[in-house]
Amino acid sequence: MFTSDDILTRLRLRPFVPVRIIISSGQTFDIFHPDLVLVGRRDMIIGMASRENPAQYEQTTRVPLMHVTAMEDLPAPSASGN
Repeated sequence: MFTSDDILTRLRLRPFVPVRIIISSGQTFDIFHPDLVLVGRRDMIIGMASRENPAQYEQTTRVPLMHVTAMEDLPAPSASGN
C-alpha cells in the first residue's frame, strides 16, 4: 500500500516524470501533469485531462489510497503528438 507521502513524493519529482497509477481493480490512471492529482490523507482525486488544455480536467475520479497497488513511469508525450 502506498501512503499519501509516497504519492506526493512521486508527483513532486523535478523534472516531472509522467506516471501510471494502478489500483487493485486493475484500472489505471495515466498522469501527465502533476497538478491534476489532489492527494489527501486517505484518498486522492485524479483529474482526467482536457483535450484542449492538458493542465485542466474534464472530470475527476476519487481513488482510496489503500487501493493503489503500483506506480510506473511513463514516457513523456512527444511534442509532435506521435
